[in-house]
Amino acid sequence: MRHVSILILNDAVLASIVDPNTIFSGVNSFLEAAGESPRFKLQFIGLTEQVKLNNGLFSVNTDALLHEVAKTDLVIVPAIGGDFKTTLEKNKDFIPWIVDQYNKGAEVLSLCSGAFMLASTGLLDGKECSSHWISANLFREMFPEVTLVDGRIITEAERLYSSGGAASYWNLLLHLVEKYAGREMAIMASKVFALEIDRKSQSPFIMFNGQKKHEDEPVKQAQEFIEQNVSEKISVEDLSVRFAIGRRHFERRFKKATNNTPLEYIQRVKMEAAKKKLETSNMNVNEVMYEVGYSDLKAFRAVFKKLTGLSPADYRSKYNREAAVMSE
Repeated sequence: MRHVSILILNDAVLASIVDPNTIFSGVNSFLEAAGESPRFKLQFIGLTEQVKLNNGLFSVNTDALLHEVAKTDLVIVPAIGGDFKTTLEKNKDFIPWIVDQYNKGAEVLSLCSGAFMLASTGLLDGKECSSHWISANLFREMFPEVTLVDGRIITEAERLYSSGGAASYWNLLLHLVEKYAGREMAIMASKVFALEIDRKSQSPFIMFNGQKKHEDEPVKQAQEFIEQNVSEKISVEDLSVRFAIGRRHFERRFKKATNNTPLEYIQRVKMEAAKKKLETSNMNVNEVMYEVGYSDLKAFRAVFKKLTGLSPADYRSKYNREAAVMSE
């Protein structure tokens, strides 16, 4: 039986504490009903006997204090809320314990924004990590040694796991169920909890908001120009000339300020505009393509799928209610 330690962090998101307990307890029940032994021993672990969450609206009683757990098999780091830097400071006493458990052979997984806590241990340095797309820029700023993978639901590297945003952590939990209790139990859990098994990408859910929290004014002006001229064909050369900066220097400055190359930024802005038109208008894919400054359907589809994980037509069917009704 695997010992699972669910950390009750200060400012943790309550659902990301309850849900791991729910799915692993559920799997234990499924196994017992099938005449098999349970696989998981679950404990809530904290710094105090009771932790108040959601501004005191809820209280979680811990099963054991951190210093009482000498060894565990699986550490679950829940999502965190509030100001992340402040929240990490509140939870800094967990960090040596997490590192110690990892060094003793434990696996460690973070759920959603719990990646900030996992990254603060240093264990993710030089490795890939998933988290919520909405805080991607801040994560990269705080943890430049970690490679954040925006679109992926699950990352796994050397006994370290992380998940994408919000409810996508259920897919990481199912992944662990399959690893320790088998495919049959994972399928059972996906059906009982009405979860889509084997979902790999959170790309369809990402909304791109340009990174403007920097002090490079010409780059900021270039970003605004791109955003205000979505229907135009804009090249990197055009931008460097317009803002009187040599192309190579412009590309370096743009990347440093925004975490995107100019071409990536242009593509992301155009695809975000395309997504909104596909979601809310009656335009067909060709019409949307022209509206965002593309004339090559193959190129438009390729960039759209790269950034969203779906074809433009599939995206429209998924998110445009009228289009979905027409296809029924």
